[in-house]
Amino acid sequence: MILRYFALAVALAAGLLTSQLPEFSQQYRQRLGGAIDELSRILVAFDADAGRLNLSREEGIARMKTNADELVRQQGAHMQENSARLVRLRQQLIEYAGAGPLARIGVMMSNFDQEVARRAMDDFEPAVPLTSEGAITTAAGAVAGWGLVRLVFLPIVLRRRRRVAQRRI
Repeated sequence: MILRYFALAVALAAGLLTSQLPEFSQQYRQRLGGAIDELSRILVAFDADAGRLNLSREEGIARMKTNADELVRQQGAHMQENSARLVRLRQQLIEYAGAGPLARIGVMMSNFDQEVARRAMDDFEPAVPLTSEGAITTAAGAVAGWGLVRLVFLPIVLRRRRRVAQRRI
């Protein structure tokens, strides 16, 4: 009996936790757009500076990375990281745009940016899921939580049943 109550409590907790995935995914997507805007602004300014010297972005970064000044070399490495990150984030935003409601959660989880996710989590405010995807993720979490508890305690239940069956004989 205690096991059933425990399984129910875990199922409810898992359901509540997974019910927040659609809202977190939405807030992550908004942060993703903000990160893209900021990185674009930084790289547009860098491209303009490089262009005034008749350099491409890649040439400007290469020049910075081979500079004698350590600070300039570090800034070149950071600019190269920013450029690569912008490409990744834009690709993820394209994937988001083409994904359905539940698939968006998969897009976020399959290739999330740690910095964007951390900042989204810092400002995350739980919401009541009133969408079909919220209901589906709540149910899936509850079923998964219930199943996990049942699976973990299955050996104990089976052992108890064997003892009871042996006593009856």
